[in-house]
Amino acid sequence: MRKRTRLAWLTILVLFSITSALCQEDSAWKNWQWLIGNWTGEGSGAPGQGSGGFSLQPDLDGKILVRKNHSEYPATKDKPAIIHDDLMIVYRDYPGQPDQAIYFDNEGHTIRYGISFSEKSIVLTSTKLQNQPVFRLSYNAIDPGNIGVKFEMSRDGENFVVYTEGKCRRVK
Repeated sequence: MRKRTRLAWLTILVLFSITSALCQEDSAWKNWQWLIGNWTGEGSGAPGQGSGGFSLQPDLDGKILVRKNHSEYPATKDKPAIIHDDLMIVYRDYPGQPDQAIYFDNEGHTIRYGISFSEKSIVLTSTKLQNQPVFRLSYNAIDPGNIGVKFEMSRDGENFVVYTEGKCRRVK
């Protein structure tokens, strides 16, 4: 009888551990759930009226999130057409640590972000570096199928100026 009891408890503990690990994995990106998917939109800002879209998807068995963005800005009388592509990886260094992100684009920029959350927004703010602007990227939920996106810059890390902003709608 003791062997059966031990085996039963061992089985329960193993199942509990597996279930607990799966629940933690499923909830690892809970603050991001409303933003995961494919989005398209149009916006405005310093480069001019533009269009494009982005995707945000889990990768590496859910250990990271990968955002890929593509934007196009038509030529103006003063500037040629611009195509902007970027890649951002959201990660955690260790379990229980805050989310972080690193961003790369086709213009040669690399930006490291700290991330904060509220119920309907995700705000990424770059690490303040000497003689470099501070960047802030904000996603705000408007409704389940629409979001606002804003990219801002600041010289002092406190007074931000909007560089580009727009609205996106969920594609899938």
